[in-house]
Amino acid sequence: MKVLVIGKGGREHALCWKLLQSRRVKGVFCAPGNAGTALDVQNVAIEPGDHRGLAQFVKREGIGLTIVGPEEPLAKGLVDFFQREGLRVFGPRKDAAELEGSKVFAKELMRQAGIPTADYRIFRGAPDAEHYILSREVALIVRSRGRSTVRNTIHCRTAAETLEAVEHILDPREMLAPGVQVEIEDRGEKRVFSSFAEARDFVLGRPLGVVVKADGLAAGKGVYVCSTLRQAIEAIDQIMVRRIFGQAGDRIIIEERLDGHETSILALTDGRTIVPLVSSQDFKRAFDNDEGPNTGGMGAFSPTSLVTPELMEVVEREILVPIVHALKRARRPFRGVLYAGLMLTNQGPKVLEFNVRFGDPETQVILMRLKSDLLDALEAVVDERLDTVKLEWDPRPSVTVVMAAEGYPGPYERDRLIENTAAADRLPDVKVFHAGTKLRSEQGSGRAPRIVSDGGRVLNVTALGSDLNQARERVYEAVRTIRFPGGFYRRDIAEQAAREGEGGGS
Repeated sequence: MKVLVIGKGGREHALCWKLLQSRRVKGVFCAPGNAGTALDVQNVAIEPGDHRGLAQFVKREGIGLTIVGPEEPLAKGLVDFFQREGLRVFGPRKDAAELEGSKVFAKELMRQAGIPTADYRIFRGAPDAEHYILSREVALIVRSRGRSTVRNTIHCRTAAETLEAVEHILDPREMLAPGVQVEIEDRGEKRVFSSFAEARDFVLGRPLGVVVKADGLAAGKGVYVCSTLRQAIEAIDQIMVRRIFGQAGDRIIIEERLDGHETSILALTDGRTIVPLVSSQDFKRAFDNDEGPNTGGMGAFSPTSLVTPELMEVVEREILVPIVHALKRARRPFRGVLYAGLMLTNQGPKVLEFNVRFGDPETQVILMRLKSDLLDALEAVVDERLDTVKLEWDPRPSVTVVMAAEGYPGPYERDRLIENTAAADRLPDVKVFHAGTKLRSEQGSGRAPRIVSDGGRVLNVTALGSDLNQARERVYEAVRTIRFPGGFYRRDIAEQAAREGEGGGS
């Protein structure tokens, strides 16, 4: 069988690499692919949004199965189009893909199905969302200092009340003499301010544990974990006023910030049977020690001891089975990969988000450990016979480290030369999956095309080891082998888990 993988990231390179190992595969194509897929399989210069062009290629080439990697073509109905054309395709239809395409839809469906998740509110405009943030309890005491007509002490329950009191005291029309100041008391600590701007800055710095999310698809960047009122107001401004995610920011969700450990559970489902894959844990923050902005993912490891067999049973019973049944009841049957991003809280696992495709970079560490034939499993999903599949896994743990372009997740330069990836690939139990790369030919040089950067997350260096310590040693040796000027990576992927002797789990 010939197979086609749609997409151009590290996830798609990993899928191509694993499919190529199938005894039944005689050719793997990737559309549009990257430098890594060009070296391992055969790239096709068709974009994921060109539904008709992709379908025509599949018919012309005699492709037996197409696997859709990214979320956007799923949300835009590529699977529906292929099915209407009578073509075999792996992935959920557009109506089921809304589980990732709209966080509002996902939250409402979870509420109906009784699936544990964070409390939330939905907003369709920035003013209402900002008012909600400023209405959160802060319990501050405001006092006037100097000669003012405003009464001396005002007990404020919210940030909005505090700012109103400060503005009233510092209003020139209320001052009987110059030098009027405001004193704000926060749990016994007192600060004095002479200007409204300084006082406002102080108030907006009060602690606040919320998460602000753009409703639609935002390439993994539309989630803001906020620790202060100011951060929440800024997140609302970026999403709904500056519109940095376009239509994805037409609505936002503000939800309570959950405390605990984060993990990801991916499962294959044909709408009737659910087969969970091995556990993994990814790292969203850009820099070491979980600092910096959220990204699409800077690394991952598998398995995690956080996910015990007992916990997996709870996740299946309380999360995976109910969401698959809820989609079926809504006449949106789900067939494909269901990704549950979870926070393991003191009250049990709660859903942070659902995705409708293989995670990235979780796929890289998971497929590195898969011993079964991936094509057999994916076909079983398409043919609704997943109950006949039993997956076999390498017991050794795996780690992936993302090498990113300088400036990511903000603006970054492309076309940076990358060297020594082949040398890194030759290291024991190491595979370099390409994400944001392309081949650049130099006219007249007579040399083979060279690998250059073409995205924010550029390489996903992945390794197996007898334990997490060895996997980390191997992956970081490979990372150091690669020359990528301006590239950066986190140095603490799986560090704590390795230090604590992890390597178990499922």
